[in-house]
Amino acid sequence: MRYGMDDLLTLMQVLRDAEQGCPWDLQQDWDSIVPHTLEEAYEVADAIERRAFDELPGELGDLLFQVVYYAQFGAEERRFDFDDIVDTLTAKMLRRHPHVFPAGTLSSRRPPGVSAEELQIQQVNSRWESLKEEERAERTVATPSVLDDVPRTLPALSRAAKLSKRAARVGFDWPDAKGVIAKIREELAEVEEALAAGDQQHAQEEVGDLLFAVTNLARTLNADPEQCLRGTNAKFERRFRYVEGELNAAQRPLAEASLDEMEAHWQAAKAEEKQSTHS
Repeated sequence: MRYGMDDLLTLMQVLRDAEQGCPWDLQQDWDSIVPHTLEEAYEVADAIERRAFDELPGELGDLLFQVVYYAQFGAEERRFDFDDIVDTLTAKMLRRHPHVFPAGTLSSRRPPGVSAEELQIQQVNSRWESLKEEERAERTVATPSVLDDVPRTLPALSRAAKLSKRAARVGFDWPDAKGVIAKIREELAEVEEALAAGDQQHAQEEVGDLLFAVTNLARTLNADPEQCLRGTNAKFERRFRYVEGELNAAQRPLAEASLDEMEAHWQAAKAEEKQSTHS
C-alpha cells in the first residue's frame, strides 16, 4: 500500500485533533513552525549537494510536511486550505508562463514546431520578472517598491543578492565588475580605518558593507553568493580535517601543534587537491 496526498492531509488533521492529537503538534502555531521550515529547506539543499539521492525523498517529504502544517493552520482559522494553495500556485504558474500556456489554461500549448530556443529565454525571463512586479504591486497597499517581498528570513547573503539584483534591474548598478572591485577596495579601506581608530562598532558596520559589496561581485559574475560560500565552507572543512588527520597520525595533539605545523599540512592538502584535479 502506498500513501497519497489525501492520507498526508488526514494525518495532519488527526495530529491537530483536540482530543486525539499529539500534544506537541497541538502546541504549534504559525511562528513556531517557521524555524523548522527553514531547517528542512537547508536539509534538502544539503542532501542535493552531497548527491545523497537516497535521502532526498525523506527530506523533501519533511519540507512538504511544513506546507501541510501551514495549510492546516489556515483551515483551522478558516483562512485557506491545501486546495487553495495548489490552486493559487497553479494559476500563478500558468500566468507566468504564457510562452508555454498561451491561453493561460493548463490544456493550452504553444504551436507545434516552436522550439525552446526560438522562445528567446531572455525575453521569457524578462516577462517573468514583469509579471512578478505586477503581482507585487497588486499586493502592496502603500507605494510599491522594487524591494517589496524580499523575505527578511532569507540568509543574509542570499537576501543581499536579491536586494542588489532588484536595484540593478532599474539601473542602480555598476557598469561592470571593475566598479564592484573598486567598491570592495573602498569598503576594505574603511574597515582598516575603523580598526586603526579603535572603533569596534564602526568596524563591524563596515564589515557588513564589505560583505554586501562582495555579494554584488558574485551577482555580477552570475554566481549565487550563498553557493559560493557553501563551497568554500566545504573546502575549508575538507582541508582542516586533513590537517587534523595528519596531526593525529603523527600522534600530535591539535592543541599542541604550532601554527607553522598546521599551515604546512594545510598547504599539503591544497597541493593534493590540485594534483587530483589535474590527474
